[in-house]
Amino acid sequence: MIPKTLPEQEEHLFAVLRSRRFLQMEGLSNEVPFFIYPYPPEDALAVAAAKKRIKNRLSNAGVAVVEINLYDLSVELLKERGVWGRVLAIEPDQDKAEFREMLQNMLDPQVHIAPAIRDRLSQVDFDIFFLTGIGEVFPFIRSHNVLNNLQSVVKGKPMLTFFPGRYEQSDTLGSSLVLFGRLKDDQYYRAKNILEQEA
Repeated sequence: MIPKTLPEQEEHLFAVLRSRRFLQMEGLSNEVPFFIYPYPPEDALAVAAAKKRIKNRLSNAGVAVVEINLYDLSVELLKERGVWGRVLAIEPDQDKAEFREMLQNMLDPQVHIAPAIRDRLSQVDFDIFFLTGIGEVFPFIRSHNVLNNLQSVVKGKPMLTFFPGRYEQSDTLGSSLVLFGRLKDDQYYRAKNILEQEA
C-alpha cells in the first residue's frame, strides 16, 4: 500500500533507501536504477525538510547520499562559462520565448547537464544520488530530457529524483511525468515510483 501522508512517506523513503535490496539494486532485471518520488508541488518546503532529515538519517546509518540540484548546477555552469552576468542583464527586456530558447541551448541536457553531472559524481564516493531542482529549472530544462541523458551517466548506483507533480503509470498509455500536476512533460517509462517499492 502506498503511504499517503508526508510523515508516512518520509518513513517509507528512509526504510527503502537504507535497505540492502535497494542499495544493491536487486530485482531490477537490467533496468536502469532510476526512481521517482512524486509529491504535490504545494508540499515543496515540507518535502525539502523531510529530504534533509532523510539524508542525515541515512548518513548516520552509513549510507552516503550525493545531491545535485539542477537549478544550482545550471547557475554554476553559466558562471563557469562567464555568461551568467549577460543572462541576468538581458532577461528583463528579452522576449520570453527567445530567452527560453537561448537558455535551452546554453543548458542542453546532452551537451551540458549530463556531462556536468557525470563530472561531479566522479569526484565523490556515494551510495545514492538525489536529483532535485526539477521545478526550478522548468521550462528551460525538461525533466524527461535530463533523465534520458542520465541513463548513460548514472550507472551502478540508484538515483532518486524528487519530482513536484505526478508520475502517472498506465498499461495502455505508458508512463508520463506531469510537472506541478498540470504539465505533461513527456512519456518517461524507465523510472519506478519509490513509493511503490518495498523496503
